[in-house]
Amino acid sequence: MLSRMLNTLWSISVIHDRDHAFDRLEATAKAMGIEEVLTAPRAPWQNAFVERFIGSARRECFDHVIVFNESGLQRLMTLYCSYYERSRTHLSLEKDTPISRPVTPPGDGAVVAIPEVGGLHHRYERRAA
Repeated sequence: MLSRMLNTLWSISVIHDRDHAFDRLEATAKAMGIEEVLTAPRAPWQNAFVERFIGSARRECFDHVIVFNESGLQRLMTLYCSYYERSRTHLSLEKDTPISRPVTPPGDGAVVAIPEVGGLHHRYERRAA
């Protein structure tokens, strides 16, 4: 049992659903030695972390903008991912971010808003006057 768990942890794999968008991935993944793991049909709970991130990105970002082309989508996704890791608080991390931020005492200056993701969200920091 333990060896099977270790093999699973150390193997390189990609988890995806049965969408036809992944059809061309099969040959590339096999050539690179990457194992494909398919989720059950109509079972989004089997990949809960990705589903949660996609839902957050949709609700917090893409429901509020119109994307015109692929480069705009990539730019917006890059900005959102940076915001998600560096500024957005997560309850599971005790309201911290995945990349921790320093806590500043109240006497360090006024609170200023720093726009992120094109102004959709803001990060708040104390700045010396």
